Amino acid sequence: MIKDIRKPELLMPAGDPETLRAAIIYGADAVYIGGDMYGLRARAKNFSPDQMKESIAFAHSYGRKVYVTVNITAHNNDLEGIKEYLKELKAFGKDKPDALIITDPGVFSIAGEILPEVERHISTQANNTNYETFSFWHRLGAKRAVTAREMSLSEIAELRANIPPDMEIEAFIHGSMCIAYSGRCLLSNYFTGRDANLGECTHSCRWKYYLMEETRIGEYLPIEENERGTYIFNSKDLCMIEYIPELIAAGIDSFKVEGRMKTVLYVATVTRAYRKAIDDYFADPGLYERNKSLYMEEVKKGVNRQFTTGFYFGKPNHKDQIYDRGTYEKAYTYLGTISGERDGLYRLEQKNKFSTGEAIEVIKPDGSTLYTLVQRMTDEEGNDIMSCPHPGQIIYIDLGTKLDIYDMLRRKE
Repeated sequence: MIKDIRKPELLMPAGDPETLRAAIIYGADAVYIGGDMYGLRARAKNFSPDQMKESIAFAHSYGRKVYVTVNITAHNNDLEGIKEYLKELKAFGKDKPDALIITDPGVFSIAGEILPEVERHISTQANNTNYETFSFWHRLGAKRAVTAREMSLSEIAELRANIPPDMEIEAFIHGSMCIAYSGRCLLSNYFTGRDANLGECTHSCRWKYYLMEETRIGEYLPIEENERGTYIFNSKDLCMIEYIPELIAAGIDSFKVEGRMKTVLYVATVTRAYRKAIDDYFADPGLYERNKSLYMEEVKKGVNRQFTTGFYFGKPNHKDQIYDRGTYEKAYTYLGTISGERDGLYRLEQKNKFSTGEAIEVIKPDGSTLYTLVQRMTDEEGNDIMSCPHPGQIIYIDLGTKLDIYDMLRRKE
């Protein structure tokens, strides 16, 4: 058993209340979310004020934390709105956020005035690449800063040795990589007018690009790229589940997973995989080593673009890019989450069509997985049905085994 080392926080994303609940139930220590405005994922569903307050209360009931993003690069016309927004959060009382994630120094100052009792964390967007930057923010009152994705583990270890012991280090350990330095990207704004630094990124780095050649009549024809393909900005996704000891040795306090626009199934799948990996390591490092392939097998069941270790062990090269396509690899389809029981059947809201007789998997918050068949299905009125083709349809099912609230159903593609 690992002793005298504080177990790192597992920090998961949530784009809506359903995903937040899944993250909490499946093992997150903390969740980061955004409101309707002032976060960098404006295209996520995000949380209304009422949803945010209820979701924070839910997390607190499990002893978990919620951090709220206010991490846009603010312009003059944003400041009054940000002040009002922070006052709304303050009015939540005991269920206000546990921390605010901030990029802009002006917003940092405003937050300190309006919500001095709430921790302020510095976003990766602030380009936190050295120990003097961390110490600077600490002197101003920050509790934590997120390392830039461009830092190696050796750099983070050096940083840890040169900052105050109560200044926390948060680092991304899983999820999408950004083509721009610390995520500060101009591509989206240039091509579409949607500013990534104001939360409206169009993910231009995932598009297919062409070289163009002008013909004699003034037309432009696409020229295929060289053997590396045409998705020249498209990075593989970060995955560090096989390097938990190295992350801990570097002094990282919070393991952060990217993905506020990801699905409920993705968040549950990745949460429980990292929860088990971290817990196994602290229980018995040998157990962790033996189970590495199982952790990796599980995270691959979440949508991904293949995996890389990013900058942690050196600068990425062509092997860390995907030049021939811009889409995710999807191994499983989300069918729904158990939400109740009636007459021996289990209730769920259908997310994708499935039928009786199909082989499906049930993932449980404790890390176990059941492999079973759909034996029976009824509609909400109790009529037997063979399939559920309508998204959002309430159905009741028999899988031939006992189920629990928050169990999730998935089907292999």
